[in-house]
Amino acid sequence: MKPTFYFVLFLLLCSLSTHAQVVQNDSIANDSIVFNTQLPDLVIGNVKDSITPDEKAQLMALRRRVLKVYPYAKIAAERLNTFKYNMSCLKTEKEKKKYSKMVEKYLEDEFEGQLKKLSRKEGQILVKLIYRQTGESTYDIIKEQKSSWKAFWSNRMARLFQIDIKKTYSPANVAEDFMIEGFLLNAFEEHKLIRQEPAFTIDYPALKKQWRARQKEAKQKSE
Repeated sequence: MKPTFYFVLFLLLCSLSTHAQVVQNDSIANDSIVFNTQLPDLVIGNVKDSITPDEKAQLMALRRRVLKVYPYAKIAAERLNTFKYNMSCLKTEKEKKKYSKMVEKYLEDEFEGQLKKLSRKEGQILVKLIYRQTGESTYDIIKEQKSSWKAFWSNRMARLFQIDIKKTYSPANVAEDFMIEGFLLNAFEEHKLIRQEPAFTIDYPALKKQWRARQKEAKQKSE
C-alpha cells in the first residue's frame, strides 16, 4: 500500500485516458511561484478592508493552492471524456482490461512524481475542483471506472489524510468554494490558467450578491 494520499488521486487519473500530455500553457505551478500581493476583489462586502494579516495570508495561500492544482482537475475532465469515448469503441472485456492496464502504466510514468508533491490541503482542493470540472465526485468516478470496492478502499485511505473523495463543490453554500471560484475567474482573466467551463452552471455575480446579503444579515443579528 502506498503510504501517501497521492495514490488515491493517481487511481483517479488512471481511470481516464491514454493521452496524458499536459496542454503546453497548462503548466503545473509550485508553491514558489510569486503572485501579486494585492488581494483580488472578490472578498464579500468590505471584508477586504478589515481582515487581519493572518487572514490575508490564509487567503493568499488558498489562491496559490487553487492555481497549483486546477490544471490537474482540468486534465481529469478531459481524460474522463476521452476515456468514456475510447471505452465505448472497445467491444470485449479483454480489450477494455488491456486498455486499462496500458493507461495505468502510462499515467504512472507521467503523474506519479507530481502527485507525490501535493500537500494534504492541495489534495482537498483538487477533489473539489475535480467535481467542478466533471460534475462527479472523485469517489463516483473511481467507482464507475474501477469498482465499488476500489472506491470504498480509496475513500478509507484518503480519510487517513483528512481528504473526503466524496466531496462536492458548492460556491453557493460553502464560503471556501466561493473564494476558490473567485480566484479561478481572476486567474482566467489574467491568463494565469486556461479556462475550462465547469460541468454545471455557476452564476458568480449572483453568488456574490447572495453572500453579501448573508453577511449583512449576520451583521445585523450580531448588533
